[in-house]
Amino acid sequence: MAYARATATIATPIGPILIEAEGDALTGIRIGRSGNEADSALLREAAAQLAAYFAGDLTVFDLPLAPATTAEGEGQRAAIASIGYGETRTYGELAQACGSSARAMGQACASNPFPIIVPCHRVLPTGGALGFYSAGDGPATKAWLLKHERAEGWLL
Repeated sequence: MAYARATATIATPIGPILIEAEGDALTGIRIGRSGNEADSALLREAAAQLAAYFAGDLTVFDLPLAPATTAEGEGQRAAIASIGYGETRTYGELAQACGSSARAMGQACASNPFPIIVPCHRVLPTGGALGFYSAGDGPATKAWLLKHERAEGWLL
């Protein structure tokens, strides 16, 4: 049975965020984009949780996400998701935790379809520099999110 795709857009301090869903799972979060609006309980809940995050009232998301396409991808996603609010990890630390390579972790972060919810902004290069960020306005968005969380361990 095919499910219809649905989207909703919310305004945030880092610009619009497009929430994408299909059936009973989120399929993507797109920072800096907007789209056609649909209404569903899942989209309303995702919008409410993101709004609470930006208000400083939510530190852990509880939303159903479409599964990763591979077991390795699922492990990498779990490693990224395990980084707590206001914490950071290096690509190497995450790679060691899930039996991957730092390069593969970088690729997992760059292709993460759920930025903020799966907090790839909390992953840094060794040495604490800001590094790359593929969502929104790139490193500026990553810096904003880390400042919002008052994350320690990174340099401007």
